Amino acid sequence: MEQVKPTIGFIGAGVTGTALACQLWQQGYQIVAVNSRSLSSSDRLAARVKNCHVCHSAQEVADCSQAVFITTPDDIIADIAGNLTWHTGQIVIHCSGVHSTDILEPAHKYGAYVCCLHPLQTFASIEEAIKNISGSTFALEGDSAVLDIGHDMARAMNGNVISLKAGDKVLYHAAAVTLSNYLVTLMKTAADLWQSFGIPQEEAVKALLPLLKGTVNNIERVGIPGCLTGPIARGDVETIRKHVAALENSHPASLDAYRVLGLNTLSIALAKGHISLETADEIRAILKKRDETEADQKVALFKQFGTDFATGFLDSTMNKYQVQ
Repeated sequence: MEQVKPTIGFIGAGVTGTALACQLWQQGYQIVAVNSRSLSSSDRLAARVKNCHVCHSAQEVADCSQAVFITTPDDIIADIAGNLTWHTGQIVIHCSGVHSTDILEPAHKYGAYVCCLHPLQTFASIEEAIKNISGSTFALEGDSAVLDIGHDMARAMNGNVISLKAGDKVLYHAAAVTLSNYLVTLMKTAADLWQSFGIPQEEAVKALLPLLKGTVNNIERVGIPGCLTGPIARGDVETIRKHVAALENSHPASLDAYRVLGLNTLSIALAKGHISLETADEIRAILKKRDETEADQKVALFKQFGTDFATGFLDSTMNKYQVQ
């Protein structure tokens, strides 16, 4: 027997709230109410779905909806939950990636059920969000009594569902930020390097996008570690040495990122099986900062020969290579 769909209201009519409202409405859910700090945002959401009432207060949304999405900025979700009167058996949902349902505890005290349904997706605009949200992964956490309802909502949007515990949320969100947000940073860094030889950012991004898309396709089709290519995967020690030297000379701001990402890539290259442990150690030595390398040497010498010998040996070695 098909589960009856609850009527839904939205507190917050930004990009995420509008995209969810549109997608759920298209899948047969009734979006009955919306309230937002901006009346124009509420009007915009209501114009996209039929029979949605623009409310003058968040309390009005809570009073007329069986399920309420709080799709405001993360920092005010708890305040909204704490300032409204909720109803026994009502469902209160937030969409924060980093917060657990603990911030909805005030609704719990009224007898409401609480849930988090986080779309693991990047939303650059409302139109892009409406298009991208279908087929996304949704992270689900909250009261067991309503997880099936959250699951049904995600499935209605053709989503893949993962279940999380409250303690999982921060690392889950950190992973999402690392992949999505910092990918933008990596593209900007690469484009900046191209500007060093006279190619402007817009042209550089256009030229680099096929490489990025090809990498994503390889991840999807081949998987990790098999999809890894490049000098670390091949064990091209001299290529990496040249990269480090060139970055030190002309683009030092990008060198730390190159080092850190390279060091993290070594374990993937080893798992792929095309480089030896010796080659990996050689690459690691190139990628480590000098002070980190010296610290590693000091620890090894301390363990083998003792403090006095190690200190004297390292001091003499450093003096030998100091620039006069």
